[in-house]
Amino acid sequence: MFSFENYIDLQFIWAGLIATAVLLYVLLDGFDLGVGILFPFAPSHKCRNKMINSIAPFWDGNETWLVLGGGGLFAAFPLAYAIIMPALYIPVISMLLGLIFRGVSLEFRYKADTSKYLWDFGFHFGSLLAAFMQGVILGGLVQGIEVDGRNFAGGAFDWLSGFSIMCGVGVICGYVLLGATWTILKTEDNTQVWARGVAKYISIFVLIFMGLVSLWVPYLENDLHTRWFGESFYWLLPIPMITAIIFFTLFASLQRERELVPFICANLVFVMGFIGLGVSLFPYFVPYEVTIYEAAAAPEGLSLMLVGVVLVLPIILGYTAYCYYLFRGKSPDEAHY
Repeated sequence: MFSFENYIDLQFIWAGLIATAVLLYVLLDGFDLGVGILFPFAPSHKCRNKMINSIAPFWDGNETWLVLGGGGLFAAFPLAYAIIMPALYIPVISMLLGLIFRGVSLEFRYKADTSKYLWDFGFHFGSLLAAFMQGVILGGLVQGIEVDGRNFAGGAFDWLSGFSIMCGVGVICGYVLLGATWTILKTEDNTQVWARGVAKYISIFVLIFMGLVSLWVPYLENDLHTRWFGESFYWLLPIPMITAIIFFTLFASLQRERELVPFICANLVFVMGFIGLGVSLFPYFVPYEVTIYEAAAAPEGLSLMLVGVVLVLPIILGYTAYCYYLFRGKSPDEAHY
């Protein structure tokens, strides 16, 4: 057994910073990946222009948090980085290719004439690939990585399993929910009506996949089953209860045709899932082999990097908040990206 009080130190702080960066990436880049997945199914060309314009000021800045999370992992937890990357090379590279192709397609679709529809589908499939691979990476990490000493000891396709595929499809559904609720918030008229219908439909699948993952995870490792269904059961019970309340509020707000509340609820669904994941994996960085203590860099290095983070992170947060404030309101349907 471990005590949370024993982990409040530099390693814990850095693990929290990296987890926060990953969560912010999921929340912020999740809705524009969701918009990309939904893009070809929009009812009209004007609707697609509105959707593109709603994410145009934000999508590349949102990926800052992915860089921060990956760079922080490399600098603060080099052993974890050295184990996780070889284990997940294929899905990580596939995810990055999807993100690159999505960005290229966004730029080219406004310059293209006869081939615009090809770049529209490129935007869609790039977003779809990136979202699916992010879920696969999550599933491959949670199901465990084979480690021998300080090295990855498994095969190139150990990440590929029924659980990881299910996580990939679940993340796609979750991002579609974020994208649909963002579209509700940023558009109006028939685009908003269409997005609300999508959100009602996909939220059911998100609930199903969250339930399946929640039931599957405790049986991946004996310690997880003990943690969730042992003495800690009543302490952890608020997590699924709060999640159920959030889903109820989401369904009710969609039925009442609210604009902001569905987007907030969709984000809170991800937050609660992230909390549940953190409770399941703590204190491991490489489940269920390497803890945050074993994977961390020297305390002197962590201290020095923390000074830089304290100085730079508020600037990034402030800039991000200012961008969202500056480009608030509804998106136009003119092609002006």
